[in-house]
Amino acid sequence: MRSSPHSADDLLTSYRPAGQTETKDVARVRAMVAGTSDPWSRDIPLHLTGSALIVHPETRRVLLRWHDRMGSWLQVGGHGDPGETDPLSVALREGREETGLADLRPWPTGELRHTVVVSVPGTPREPAHEHADLRFVLATATPDAASPEKPTAPLRWLSLPEALELAAEDNLRETLTRTRRLLG
Repeated sequence: MRSSPHSADDLLTSYRPAGQTETKDVARVRAMVAGTSDPWSRDIPLHLTGSALIVHPETRRVLLRWHDRMGSWLQVGGHGDPGETDPLSVALREGREETGLADLRPWPTGELRHTVVVSVPGTPREPAHEHADLRFVLATATPDAASPEKPTAPLRWLSLPEALELAAEDNLRETLTRTRRLLG
């Protein structure tokens, strides 16, 4: 199931943020998108990323991935490849690459679910910067097929209460809370 491509600007124009923090983040992201020719470029200090929380609806579990750089369990996702402009497509590609799950699909729809500006620490190869992260929810029917892309990025299927307890970041807890409402 492929969704039709939507630009970040299209998604953000129709998106309704929840709360003061997200309202400020969405305003920053929209201004950045309007002010640059390539909002996905890693050469600018604030750039777009696409991510997703993966769910197995039948068991109401979520999949988290260990991120060494951030030192915490997070959702899957990342940077667009050259020429990519559809945030949902980026989240789907990154999700497949990071989990080995070939059957990922937008769930229950391809709607943008959360917009967050996240600080990313610098490394010897890359200065500190910020991700304008556009988040979605993806589902799999084959949770046992999940396989980490590398040994340093393990995956864990968790109940929502377990994931909320494990999450170190407030913004991930908010994404998990929104997903809990979708799962009912």
